[in-house]
Amino acid sequence: MKKLACLHAHHSNIPYIEDLLKPFLIEISHHVDPGLMDQIKNNPHFDLQLAQTKVNSQIAWLEDTHPDAILITCTNYIALMDTERKFPSIPLIKIDEPSFEKICSITAPQIVIFTNQDTVEGTLARLNDYAKSNRKNINIEVRMLPEAFSLIMKGLKSEHDAMLAAFMDELIQTEKKVISVAQLSMVDAARQMSAKHALTILNPLDALTKTIIDALSLPI
Repeated sequence: MKKLACLHAHHSNIPYIEDLLKPFLIEISHHVDPGLMDQIKNNPHFDLQLAQTKVNSQIAWLEDTHPDAILITCTNYIALMDTERKFPSIPLIKIDEPSFEKICSITAPQIVIFTNQDTVEGTLARLNDYAKSNRKNINIEVRMLPEAFSLIMKGLKSEHDAMLAAFMDELIQTEKKVISVAQLSMVDAARQMSAKHALTILNPLDALTKTIIDALSLPI
């Protein structure tokens, strides 16, 4: 049986991955560490190099559990990874890269919605790097809804999803642009609005399945 080790910054990400991989016979181990995000938000003396060392050590620790692949669901963790360091020889799946590919395949104007301000800079930098390395021109603007993120951090998922859905509902009716959501916590609201308006709202989860199947060589 193949084994996937997952690194999360918040426990609310776990059900998304479990539901996504329910059809497959694999072992999934979840490792949750919110401490790094707390440091980024609350420590005025936050040290980037120390944070990178922490993320690198977490990945090395997961590698020692001998998984067949490692999935990182926190975009801040991904942004903090030291790109000069050689990571495990096993596949290291970054949750946002499959959605980057989708975003970069679209030439029309796009809106990318964030709720967590702390993830914006790192995610956009990586998205722009991805577009540049793949010779893609993207036309995106960012919209923020930080009030929703504070709800998800308090465990108020229903309230979070309702607020985000209302925000997207208004965008869909007033903006004629492709819409994406940047964070895993936003998937359910995005799917709700996709169904309501019969259109595609890109999200990090829908693009992830094939990447995991390929990384673990799972039978389809």
